[in-house]
Amino acid sequence: MKYIRTGSLKRLFSIKRQSFDADNQQGCDNQQGRQSFTHKPSWKCFSYEEIFVATNGFSPEYIVGRGGYAEVYRGVLKDGQAIAVKMLSRATNDERKEKEFLTEIGTLGHVCHPNVTALLGCCVDNGLHLIFQFSSKGTVASLLHDEKLPVMGWAIRYKVAVGAAKGLHYLHKTCPRRIIHRDIKSSNILLTADFEPQISDFGLAKWLPSQWTHHSIVPIEGTFGHLAPEYFMHGVVDEKTDVFAFGVFLLELITGKKPVDGSYQSLHSWAKPILKSGDIEKIVDPRLKGVYEISQLEGIAFAASLCIRASHIWRPTMSEVLEVICEREIDRKRWKMPEEEEEEKEEFWIFDDLEQDYDSSFPTSPQDSILISSLV
Repeated sequence: MKYIRTGSLKRLFSIKRQSFDADNQQGCDNQQGRQSFTHKPSWKCFSYEEIFVATNGFSPEYIVGRGGYAEVYRGVLKDGQAIAVKMLSRATNDERKEKEFLTEIGTLGHVCHPNVTALLGCCVDNGLHLIFQFSSKGTVASLLHDEKLPVMGWAIRYKVAVGAAKGLHYLHKTCPRRIIHRDIKSSNILLTADFEPQISDFGLAKWLPSQWTHHSIVPIEGTFGHLAPEYFMHGVVDEKTDVFAFGVFLLELITGKKPVDGSYQSLHSWAKPILKSGDIEKIVDPRLKGVYEISQLEGIAFAASLCIRASHIWRPTMSEVLEVICEREIDRKRWKMPEEEEEEKEEFWIFDDLEQDYDSSFPTSPQDSILISSLV
């Protein structure tokens, strides 16, 4: 590995991290508004033998997900704890993917929230492995789109919307580091046994220093159907990039549709005029058979309409998204924007015909990422 030494990784996961202990003692950073961890992280450097035994020798029967550069196995440790082992595919010799894999370790080292996947540790023997708590219900994408599974009820969808919003708000506002995820989507939202959502897959995540307004990133990476206009067109990344993708995620929960359909039409471009007309019940997943709480539907639909605005200036922050989703009475006048502001950005939608479908069965890193270097 060229990016980090094995010995450094082992020390990272085997010693007490004084900086995080200090964070716990100092509490909130008043200048940046960043809160401390609610509990001290306890990462571990696992031996290869431990995870080999836990996954029954990385048996194919234990695979719960597979992507372009990683495989995920379920397993059980000797103490009975259920785990998920994310292993960089041995056939992978793409250094960019290896770097993304290591980025995930560095990012998750600063994260501690019930709605963000919990990193238990890593193993650097015989390849790179990340060990997480196992999310027994799989991904939101699999529960929404797998026809063999029961239809996800409205109560669960609403719980997932609120929990995922809290997790993303934490990453943007209260995590010790300001983190932009860059790949928010239903296949990267895991569900625990009680359907608590957890944001996962931080391979594309970026830290954004408090004094910076945005990152300018080339090449552009992400998922078709989720890319915000300013990122797709100019490589500009900030919190509003994630907000746009979260709006697409909310639409997916409401409609039960994939972010891109078989004719390559994006979900947000299809839903946008219907949301604008106010006839939101037309886009509700028919499999729900009308069983939903109308006030909750209105809140999520309105939040989605704000999130997918082409102008990032007029999109809400995740704090404001949470307010809209959870409030019974929505102040729509507060969010009224000049029509010309949105019309000026409509040229983005001409790229709808470039969008492609994807396999949403992989829980942490599906084969739906893109790399664009010639569009900016």
